[in-house]
Amino acid sequence: MPDQDLPTGGGGAPVHPPAATTTSAHPPAGTAGTAATARTAATAGTAATARTAAPARLCEIAADDVAALAAGAAIFGTGGGGAVQTEQMAVAAAIEKHGPVPVVTVGELTEDDAVIVLSAIGAPSVGIEMLPAEGQTETIVREVERITGRPMTAVMAAEIGGSNGVAPVGWAAGMGLKVLDADGMGRAFPQGTMISMNVAGLPSEFAVMADTIGNVSVLRTINLAWLERHARAITVASGAISLGAHYVLTAETAPGAVIEGTVSRAVQVGRRLLAASEPVSELAAELAATVVVSGKVIDVERNTEGGFTRGSVTVEGVGADRGRLTRVEIQNENLVIIEDGVVVASVPDLITVVDSETGEAISTELLRFGQRVSVLAWACDPLWRTERGLELTGPRAFGYDLDYVPFDGGRR
Repeated sequence: MPDQDLPTGGGGAPVHPPAATTTSAHPPAGTAGTAATARTAATAGTAATARTAAPARLCEIAADDVAALAAGAAIFGTGGGGAVQTEQMAVAAAIEKHGPVPVVTVGELTEDDAVIVLSAIGAPSVGIEMLPAEGQTETIVREVERITGRPMTAVMAAEIGGSNGVAPVGWAAGMGLKVLDADGMGRAFPQGTMISMNVAGLPSEFAVMADTIGNVSVLRTINLAWLERHARAITVASGAISLGAHYVLTAETAPGAVIEGTVSRAVQVGRRLLAASEPVSELAAELAATVVVSGKVIDVERNTEGGFTRGSVTVEGVGADRGRLTRVEIQNENLVIIEDGVVVASVPDLITVVDSETGEAISTELLRFGQRVSVLAWACDPLWRTERGLELTGPRAFGYDLDYVPFDGGRR
């Protein structure tokens, strides 16, 4: 799609909307070969700011963990991954029917384990109205088992952000599977190329997709960039939303290729948020995040096209931020914060819009005129600040003519 100028909102220079990425699924020569070594190569000090204390280890997800998981996943969704409310109810119902879901770490995987990476793909705004069909995920799992010739024993979320971080727990409960305490992003990203296994150079040998009326597609593409193009076309044909799996991980391939501990981390963040007396400030403290601006939404531009929700939201500051106009650019997720023509923060660092009173994340499809919101930003996992990580998820990967500058907690 040709670029066209978007409204500047805050009076700054126009930013062009995202273009489809064409990056290879395999790292270029000289790039660290695993996600573990990629993290080591990240800029000094990033690891310290990316996360607070390690989360308490979860052994299972029970009924009283679901609300916290949903709240935390919504925060890490950075506006995308799908709104969590419907999946929260679905997971609660699944656990009530089938019991708690065991949670295992990467280190606990055995040679008998096979972990299927599951997610929804498409426009979050459509996902509110088009719910998954009964048996849709089981259809995918059975097809993957047929292809691989081995039973799946666990489910991993492709992204911990939004409903894609919550739904896999319900899917695992319904099929009697475990959940891996890890994901492929540490947040949410809109494209299939933007996953830690790709940074690690782990190829995706096939993908299986299913829609709500029973169509099943098996894709074997030369790399993840081509998988993204084909999967997005199938998703558009399926009504702009579908479910899919595009990795099977084992005890041999998972170490260093996934972002570990993110399910436990989401629950930890959610618990603190739900118990907070000052939700926004306590959430910022938990995340080592900065409250960039607090105000009200005065403009929302949002369109569903090509299987994505694209647009921008403009926030007018109130209180101490009175007189400021801040714009957030979106493509499913919040991508860039701009004020007075200056980029304040950008992908791959995390940008989340929350309700100013409750601290609850507001997904991009639910942003409305007049909402009182606070915009938070904080450092991404060090993996994404590596050369390969930025190639896949930096501003230029989304079609923005911007150099990435790590968010340091202040206005540039």
